[in-house]
Amino acid sequence: MQTVSLTAEHRTAVRKGLGPLRRSGNLPAVLYGVDKAPQSVQLNSREASKIINRILGTVLVDLHLDGQVRKTLLREVQRNFVTDEILHVDFYEVAMDRLMRVSIPVRLVGSSPAVVTLGGVLVRGLAEIEIECLPGDLIQEVDVDLGVLKQIGDNIHVSDLSVPSTIRILTHAEEQIARATYASQEEIAADKPEVAGEVELVEKGKKEEEGEEEGKPAAAPAKEKK
Repeated sequence: MQTVSLTAEHRTAVRKGLGPLRRSGNLPAVLYGVDKAPQSVQLNSREASKIINRILGTVLVDLHLDGQVRKTLLREVQRNFVTDEILHVDFYEVAMDRLMRVSIPVRLVGSSPAVVTLGGVLVRGLAEIEIECLPGDLIQEVDVDLGVLKQIGDNIHVSDLSVPSTIRILTHAEEQIARATYASQEEIAADKPEVAGEVELVEKGKKEEEGEEEGKPAAAPAKEKK
């Protein structure tokens, strides 16, 4: 289990006061969790942005507040669309003794013999899967070895993934992670328009009603199971 540490303090500035707050070098954020009222907090913008931008996958964040360490997950990171500057962060506090559901990235590693030697095309399926585990058993991501795609037509499904026994995969076993196919088949498929389905989040983040600037989400959702 990988963790990172950030230090926060309580915040009084809201809405129109957030501009001066950011200009003073602070990053507004919200901390919330199950059965807990949201708390407005702030972090040192330079230090927090440096750490947050280095986070890959899904990790626990030790948020130091009021002399206590809160075990949290990054739920949403709002950025400036032009500069990519972090504008606001949502932290979701977890209970270490409660199961939680979270989406983690799927990382493709290695190379496929079907692609390298047979001239096939690699087609990627799911970029992340949903799992259930205790916070202490959380893994950052799951690696998938492309070396098993030896022949054109070979597939990797969710059922082929290997995770620790303390983790239960919730994504349907037959969902596809990757496959090797002929280039001609992909060219035909590319000519057909696809309708993207809606992605159902496990739980939407608690947004602070600031109404200043729009940002883009960059964190995986989580939900504790009682």
